[in-house]
Amino acid sequence: MTETATTERRTAPGGSEAPLTGAYDTALLDLDGVVYAGPHAIEHAVASLDAARAAGMRLAYVTNNASRPPRVVAEHLTGLGVPAEPADVINSAQAAARVVAELVPAGAKVLVVGGAGLEEALAERGLVAVRSLAEEPLAVVQGYDPTVGWAQLAEAAYAVQSGLPWVASNTDLTIPTARGIAPGNGTLVAAVRAAAGTDPVVAGKPQPPMHRETVLRTGARRPLVVGDRLDTDIEGAFNGGVDSLLVFTGVTTPAQLLAAPAEHRPTYLAEDLRGLLTPHPAVAAEGTGFVCGGWTATAEGGLLALSGEGDRWDGLRALCAAAWTALDAGAPAVDGGKALAELGF
Repeated sequence: MTETATTERRTAPGGSEAPLTGAYDTALLDLDGVVYAGPHAIEHAVASLDAARAAGMRLAYVTNNASRPPRVVAEHLTGLGVPAEPADVINSAQAAARVVAELVPAGAKVLVVGGAGLEEALAERGLVAVRSLAEEPLAVVQGYDPTVGWAQLAEAAYAVQSGLPWVASNTDLTIPTARGIAPGNGTLVAAVRAAAGTDPVVAGKPQPPMHRETVLRTGARRPLVVGDRLDTDIEGAFNGGVDSLLVFTGVTTPAQLLAAPAEHRPTYLAEDLRGLLTPHPAVAAEGTGFVCGGWTATAEGGLLALSGEGDRWDGLRALCAAAWTALDAGAPAVDGGKALAELGF
């Protein structure tokens, strides 16, 4: 038995008696912090994805990073040992280009603040990428690229101030790299917002345009969103009414998960992509506590307590149930520091 996708308030992680590779037909995988960090594959990612593919699960790679075209991302994945075709990659540039195409006439010029990924996505929609307001664009589209600097941000601000519609590929404040956490497109969007005094239309996760783009391109019937971020991957799954798996190889910490509001609560959680290959134990209410595996978690007065032994991820699942139930009952906050320390987090 497997959890059914829902946008209702989740008070505990879900369970699946079957490995997730058998419960879902398509994995919609985030890239940064899930499959790779910078130029390197994340531990266990290559072997796990190979096993998932062998089990019959389709793999699609869905990223808010708009800097690189799908063919470049596919080449990167293939070079890491994860065979991929350009059609397997869906990025926020594609979602943003579709949104822009619905706002301007066919063949219109669009001011690009970003990289080749945005330029190719616009070309796919029959739009012309330009780099200056002097070229008379009819819209502005902005996405992450490590080369974006002050001059491009200023050009975007001037264009937005002139009244042109502004579409952002995504608003992730940070991006994982091989060296650590770096500023993401959301940080760059904030600079333009501060100068122009208005907000963009956002196409990427967690907004509906990205989910629409993904479903249109993959044809997934039973998708599972896999990501490392609560405010993009997991919220995007929530908004789309599909199930999700959170992995802890990117930016989210167990403490952040315990404090998550309803829209940031994943269906499943796992240390890394090996979580695709296994069943997931369900959490059961027992007395005033919650049981998963050999662990029992309780919440009293905003303080989480844990007893038992076993797999630490089962302990985290039990703690999530106790914390989320307490928060939904009106607790202003939960303190899980001691309990998480007992699990080695």
